[in-house]
Amino acid sequence: MPWKYNNKIIREGRAWTDNDGIQHPTNWNIWSDAVKTAAGMVWENPPAIYDNRFWWDANTPKNIADVNETDDDGNAILDENGDQLVTLGLKSVWKNNTKKIAADLLSKHDWYIIRKQEDSTTTIPANITTYRTALRTASNTIETNIDNAADHAAFVALFDTPVDSDGNPTGNAPINDWPDEV
Repeated sequence: MPWKYNNKIIREGRAWTDNDGIQHPTNWNIWSDAVKTAAGMVWENPPAIYDNRFWWDANTPKNIADVNETDDDGNAILDENGDQLVTLGLKSVWKNNTKKIAADLLSKHDWYIIRKQEDSTTTIPANITTYRTALRTASNTIETNIDNAADHAAFVALFDTPVDSDGNPTGNAPINDWPDEV
């Protein structure tokens, strides 16, 4: 957070008026911290940065496992059908996401399969068959990697792109290791 005066953010490059009616110049940001503090300004540290895919806030990780919801007394919270309300954990969310990506990638070539079923004399190109098999294999591998993540840190590591000693990417992150499209 930037400097504040009376809990109001004072933006750099803009003049501001204090409680005594004194208007301070637009270049107040060149003042020393001691002068700013003497003028009644207060520095507030910015909030910690976090990745909201994995964290609720900078200190609270999202659950990797599904959570059965309960009320304050520990009783199960039920949905309108009387079933236990479950909040999906990161593993379930990302396995579902992986399935959707695989389905989308496969659907681009479904017409080959349909054409083959309608006309058995038509062949499916070998590169399409190989690609579709590689997609299913990649999806299964990604889902296995998700299942095998032992804790939050291991799960988050699935999103790290491998790099060489110079920091150049050397492949895809395990969560995104799909074959090249044909």
